[in-house]
Order: sequence, then C-alpha cells, then structure tokens
Amino acid sequence: MNTRILVVEDDPTVSEVVARYLERDGHEVECVGDGAEALRRALAQPPDLMVLDLMLPRLDGLQVCRRLRERWPVPVIMLTALGEEIDRVVGLETGADDYVVKPFSPRELALRVQSVLRRARGASVTGGTGVLRDDDLTVDVGAHEVRLRGDEVMLTAREFDLLAYLMRNPRQAFSRSALLNQVWGWSFGDSSTVTVHVRRLREKIEPDPTAPRRIVTVWGVGYRYEPMEG
Repeated sequence: MNTRILVVEDDPTVSEVVARYLERDGHEVECVGDGAEALRRALAQPPDLMVLDLMLPRLDGLQVCRRLRERWPVPVIMLTALGEEIDRVVGLETGADDYVVKPFSPRELALRVQSVLRRARGASVTGGTGVLRDDDLTVDVGAHEVRLRGDEVMLTAREFDLLAYLMRNPRQAFSRSALLNQVWGWSFGDSSTVTVHVRRLREKIEPDPTAPRRIVTVWGVGYRYEPMEG
C-alpha cells in the first residue's frame, strides 16, 4: 500500500520538485496550493503525512496544522523561511513533527519524510514492544498508545518517542543535544526543537505544566524523567 503524502505549497515549482522526489521514493503525492483546500482534503481523507508550507493563501500553515491536530495526529513537516527561528518554534508548538528551512535540498526533505513516517509507523527509537508504567501513566510501545488515568493521550510520533525514551531511562539527565541525537537521530540541529517538544509533553501529561513533576529540568544540563512511583 502506497504512503499518501499531501504537499501544501503555493509555489508550483517547489511543489513539482518535491512531488517528483517523493514519488521517486514510492509515495503517492497530492499537491494543493492553499491552506483552506488542504485542510478540507486532509479532514475528509487524512494523508499519512503532510508537507506544509508556513505562508499560504486563505489559511496559513499554522492554522492548518492547529486545526488538523484537533482532529487527527497526522505527521506534519513544516516548511519555513530561512532564519525565521520564531516561525520554526511556533510551528513545533502548534504540532509539527519536524521542519525544513527554505531554500532546502529536496533530497533532505525526502529523508526527513522517511524518518517521520518510520516513527509514525511505530519504528520507535525506543525499540521493540512492551508497556512502560509510572503510576497513572501508561505507554504501550507496541500499540503506540499513551494513557493517563485511563484516558488516551494524543501524541505526535516525536512526542511519543521522547516520552518513551525518557521513561526507559528514569532519573538520568540528558542534554538537549543528546536527546536530539538519540530521539531525532540528528547529529546536529536546533536544540529549541527539544525544548518545544518537552513543553508540549508537559502540557499533556503533567498535572501542572508550570511545575512539572515527571519531566523535570536539570539546570545547566537538560531534562530528566522522575518517576511518580517509588
């Protein structure tokens, strides 16, 4: 079964090049030029992944991502302008799994797509199956499911990987660059990616995200998972 990818980009030249590279990798690609139409199609038939430009007519990329996230955990790779760090951070906070900065290499984007899809399909960096439990928080690695007090918690693929990795290594402090390497598989990159994902995770699993008890900050180092039990 082919992987369906929705490319949302209002520059026909960029769309054509991206589509060509993704189709070369065996994906089924659909290109849309504005945000409103992209959202309509994605909600009617959710793609396996969306490549989403930030600046779009009718509805911008952030709005599309935010509204899509309210309904489906579709993996999203955001396309942002060169040097606009605030756009990248806001995009990640909105729910994007990854971002690529323009101008970009189409091959780099294709590799990022493969990476995000691999994690979305459950090929987690945590490896294998099994269930991780900590008090009222349960992470079923094989089912790719998280429950808090019995209720399912909707996480993106990256959020899931980050939580599972930290829970598998309790009370061990990790720097942002170490997490970027171990969870994202990047030997270099913007550490704000990790910061944003930690913030989003806290909002979903902590009773009080402003005073986290599970994912705690280790000043001068990074983050540590502190079990609630024992």
